[in-house]
Amino acid sequence: MSGPLFLGFDLSTQQLKALVINEKGIVKYGLAVSYDRDLPQYGTKNGAMYGPRSGEVTSPAAMWVEALELILQRMKDVGVDFSRICAISGAGQQHGSIYWSKTAEETLVSLNPSKTLVSQLDSHAFSIRNSPIWQDSSTTRECRELEEIIGGPQALADLTGSRAYERFTGTQIKKIQRERPDAYWATSRISLVSSFLPSLFLGFIAPIEVSDASGMNLMDVATCRWDERLLEVCGGPELREKIGPEPVLCGTVLGKIATWWVRRWGFDPDCLIAPFTGDNPATMVALSTPGDAVLSLGTSTTYLLAISPSVTHPARFTTSHLLAHPTTTGAHIAMLCYKNGSLAREKVRNEHANGDWARFNEMVAATPPGNDGKWGLYFPLPEIIPPNVVGNFYFQAKDGLAVPSPAEALPDAAHPRAILESQLLSIRARVAAILHQDTPRLRRLVLTGGASINPIIRQLAADLFGIPVYVADTSEATATGGALLARYAWWRSYSGAGESFEKMRAGDAERMKLVAEPNEKITKVFDKLVEAYTMCENFVVKASRHQHAD
Repeated sequence: MSGPLFLGFDLSTQQLKALVINEKGIVKYGLAVSYDRDLPQYGTKNGAMYGPRSGEVTSPAAMWVEALELILQRMKDVGVDFSRICAISGAGQQHGSIYWSKTAEETLVSLNPSKTLVSQLDSHAFSIRNSPIWQDSSTTRECRELEEIIGGPQALADLTGSRAYERFTGTQIKKIQRERPDAYWATSRISLVSSFLPSLFLGFIAPIEVSDASGMNLMDVATCRWDERLLEVCGGPELREKIGPEPVLCGTVLGKIATWWVRRWGFDPDCLIAPFTGDNPATMVALSTPGDAVLSLGTSTTYLLAISPSVTHPARFTTSHLLAHPTTTGAHIAMLCYKNGSLAREKVRNEHANGDWARFNEMVAATPPGNDGKWGLYFPLPEIIPPNVVGNFYFQAKDGLAVPSPAEALPDAAHPRAILESQLLSIRARVAAILHQDTPRLRRLVLTGGASINPIIRQLAADLFGIPVYVADTSEATATGGALLARYAWWRSYSGAGESFEKMRAGDAERMKLVAEPNEKITKVFDKLVEAYTMCENFVVKASRHQHAD
C-alpha cells in the first residue's frame, strides 16, 4: 500500500476517537478510547470529575495525554503505518481549557523518546491538573460581572458572538484568577482542548483556532482578533501573553511533527501539524457544503448554518452563537443550541406513548400538521433557548391566537407531534432572523445524531423547513471533519495558499443520502404557524420571568 494518509482526532467528553482517511477522503481506519473503561485509574464518570462545589466539572489533562498514547498503540496494532501520515488535525470538545506551567514548553521540546508522554508531562507541564470543561456551570458570578462591564448581554454578544455563558473560557479564567491566584501566576499559557493536542505533536504551545476561539468571550468575532478589553477584564494585563498569538484559520500549517513522535512512533519527520477546531465546526465542515444547514438531534439539539463573507452584518442574538468559520476568512457559522433535545422527546414518549418509539411515530402520523391547534412546549431542563425556561406549557388555537391551556386539554395523542413541531418551529423562527436577503437560499438540511434515523422526524423536518433532508454515511462526523482539515492543510501546502476547502472537496464522492423531500402543501401550513409559535414562546418567557421574580 502507498499514498498519503491523513489523521484526524476527536477529543470528546467521554472518548478520544481517531480516524485515518486517504487522499480521496475515504476512511481507512477508525478507533476509539473510552476514558471510563480504558483509563479507570483517573476515576472519571462519563469522562468528567465533579467537584465539591456545585457546578464544578473538570477532566484530568493527563488522562487526555494517556488516551492519546493508548489510541496510537491501538492504531499500530491494527496495522496503521504512521510513516504514511502526511498531516494531522482534529477537533476537541468546545470550551475546555488547559493551563500550562512555566516549564511546559521546556518539557515539550526535550521529550525523551524512551519514556512515555504522560510520564514526562503529568508532574511538570500543568499548573492546574484538572481542566474545566463545557459542563462546568460554576462561573455565574463572573458571567454577570463580564456582561455588566461590557454593557450588557447584547453588547457582549455583538462583540464576541455570544452572551456570557458559564462554560466559556473567559469567565473560567476570571474565576481561576480570583480564587486561585497562585495557580494563575504559575500559568505560562492557556490552551483550549482543540489547541492542546496539536501542542503535543508540535513540541510547543499551538495558537488557538478562530472558530473555537469564538467560544471564549475573548475574541472579536468580526475581526477574529483578541479583544484587549475582554482580556483585561477576564485575566488582567498578564492574560495577553498567556492566551498566545492571534487566532489562526484551519488549513494553516503550524509546523512539522516533533522529533519525539518520529523516534518513538515512526512518523515521517515531514508530517504537517494543522490547527484543531471545536467539535461543532468540525461537524460542519464534514457534513456540509455551501447552501447546507446541519441539524444535530442528540442529547442536545444543535442547528448550524454557514453565513458567507458577503453578509456584512450577520445577525447576532443573545439566544444563539455566532462563530467565525474555521476555513473561510470573513465567513461565520450561526449556531442555535438547545439543552432539551432527546431527553425531552424521550420523556414525552414515556409519558404518552408507553415508552415505545413505534407507538410515538404512529401517533405523530395520525395527527395533522399543526396538531389541530393543540401546541405544547417542553423543557424538562432549564433551557438555553429561550433562556432559563423550565417546565411544560400548553396552548390552544382560538380566533387566530395561542391561548394557554391546562395539560388535560391535550390528549395523549397530541403530545408526540406537539413536541416535534415546537422544537423545530423554534429553530425555524430564528433562522428567518439569521438569514439575510443576500444569503443564498438553503438547498438542503443534513441531519445527524441519534434521532436522525427516525423516518417520521426526517419527514417532519423536510416539511417544516421546506427543503430536502439528507443524512451522511458516517456516524463519526467530528473525527471525519478533523481528518479532512488535516488533508486540507497538506493540500494547500502543495496547491497554493489561496485554494478553498470547498475546491479541495469538489472531487470527493457525494456521501449524502436523500431521505425525505418536502410536501409543499404541508410546508405552507407550517409557514403560518411560525408566528403562532413565537406568541407561545413569548408567553412562556414572560411567565418564567414572573416566576423568578416571585
